Amino acid sequence: MKQLITNIHQLVNVRSENKLLKGTALAQLPVMDQAWLAIENGLILDYGAMSALNQLQDSFDQTIDAAGASVLPSWCDSHTHLVFAASRESEFVEKLKGMSYADIAAKGGGILNSARKLQACSEEELFQLALPRLQEWMQLGTGAMEIKSGYGLTVDAELKMLRVIKRLKAVSPIPIKASFLGAHTYPLEYRDNHEAYIQLIIEEMLPVIAQEGLADFIDVFCEDGFFNKAETIRICQAGAAIGLKAKIHANQLSLSGGVEAGIAVNALSVDHLETMDETTIAALAASNTIGTLLPTAAYFLRMGYQPARALINAGAAIALASDYNPGSSPSGNMNTVVSMACIQMKMLPEEAINAATINGAFAMELESEMGSICKGKRANLIFTQPLSSLAYLPYSFGSNLIEKVMVSGKFI
Repeated sequence: MKQLITNIHQLVNVRSENKLLKGTALAQLPVMDQAWLAIENGLILDYGAMSALNQLQDSFDQTIDAAGASVLPSWCDSHTHLVFAASRESEFVEKLKGMSYADIAAKGGGILNSARKLQACSEEELFQLALPRLQEWMQLGTGAMEIKSGYGLTVDAELKMLRVIKRLKAVSPIPIKASFLGAHTYPLEYRDNHEAYIQLIIEEMLPVIAQEGLADFIDVFCEDGFFNKAETIRICQAGAAIGLKAKIHANQLSLSGGVEAGIAVNALSVDHLETMDETTIAALAASNTIGTLLPTAAYFLRMGYQPARALINAGAAIALASDYNPGSSPSGNMNTVVSMACIQMKMLPEEAINAATINGAFAMELESEMGSICKGKRANLIFTQPLSSLAYLPYSFGSNLIEKVMVSGKFI
């Protein structure tokens, strides 16, 4: 099927090549004014200026009038925990009363709370809980997503989570990548025997993951009180042995060594980065690893925001993601992420849009099919309401400015 979209006010992030954007390049957002876009069988076929539309020789099965909408590539959310059993608003209230994230975790809350609830859920129940969440965030413009395990913390429960993610992949119209996060925290019974739990991950979980093809990446929460730098490197190397590239939770609560661990194992990304210093920023900028920033998590936990400007100025590659999860970022709305990145981290609108599209695609190894308006990529698109400028998207942070969403050439 061939489709023609006409009267696009601004066609955003039009690129002829795939390139991870670093430093000043992040602020370069190519836009074509008054444009048309052609789609064939769900893929971008061509584009051009409306003034040259009458020169088109192709015939189309469907013509869609964008009526002055701006059209962007869908958001690429490269860090989520979409599969979970229950919300944790009771802990939200405890935080309001003064308890810290660490305090809640110490008394068996946080990740361990989610693990207990997930272990009691069947695979079918988890799937039925996760599917409407996926559909909700797709309606708000997310066109590709990474989903982590990590709320299982037993062999059976971690594999159950990954099998749910595999089922979501099978039914989802958008690309999904799976990350194995068995090293999210130490279960209570292994709190004083870290080695035994690491052996469980390496010797019992990873072989089944490899056999069933359950994951694309491996992730570790490298943090004080969780997994240290050496343990993180060891687990990532075990994942690499079965073909899983690393994506690390790094430097959220402290200078944990997570960034350095990620660089050492050539991680695809190191995510969070609320706690950084000049040395760590410089090391990340000199590497091939992407720094994924999660501003909604910092907001929800009332932490200092990630140093986006320092990272950009140093020449690092950064992406934006939602960290959607029940404990520290109970929202997968990437429009909020983009707005918060501008308002709280002083990113330019162009930088935030690039970080949430093309760089987000790179952070999932999906850059060949997602992240920009490029011939041959998926027609996963956001149609906005009429905008005075692209800056209005993050500026008007409380409004839903998405008119409709297209996935592989079909409106959802």
